[in-house]
Amino acid sequence: MSIQPWKVRESTYLRRRVRLDTCELPNGSIFHPMVLEFHTWANVLALTPGQQAVLIRQYRHGAGEVMWEFPGGIVEDGEDPLDGIKRELLEETGYASEQVIEVGRLHPNPANQSNHMHCFLALNAKKMAEPTPDEVEEIEVHLVPLDGLIRMVARGEFSHALMIATLFQAMAYLKRIS
Repeated sequence: MSIQPWKVRESTYLRRRVRLDTCELPNGSIFHPMVLEFHTWANVLALTPGQQAVLIRQYRHGAGEVMWEFPGGIVEDGEDPLDGIKRELLEETGYASEQVIEVGRLHPNPANQSNHMHCFLALNAKKMAEPTPDEVEEIEVHLVPLDGLIRMVARGEFSHALMIATLFQAMAYLKRIS
């Protein structure tokens, strides 16, 4: 027996980008999953020439906490993810890099989200300008040694799962893990 996709019998939009499907499962049961059609997004582990990670801290309303993160955000419709992450890095931190490498493309939550997340690594990132965050962003920029970032994860201080996934992808690319 092989696993088969569910048959979508009907889709209803509850609001923009929020879809309720009526699905027939292989066993004949009917199930009504909700799908969030989020934009594609990207984030980047940017490293300075001295191996300092460019981190940001900002409030995340869903968690109700100020969190450590990598720079990143939504990839605009029609925008190349590489161009999007370079834009986000500069806007949020004022840093830029000519060596930006895609190290992974992941499904953030495939149970109920339809989007992808692109994971990037930026090498030799340098401060080029002052940050220009969006009007809803209040961001602090911090430089943290890469090994210090690993310790932050171990202590639970850097707890955003999608950021940790990007860190894992970047560390594998750098051959710091195997």
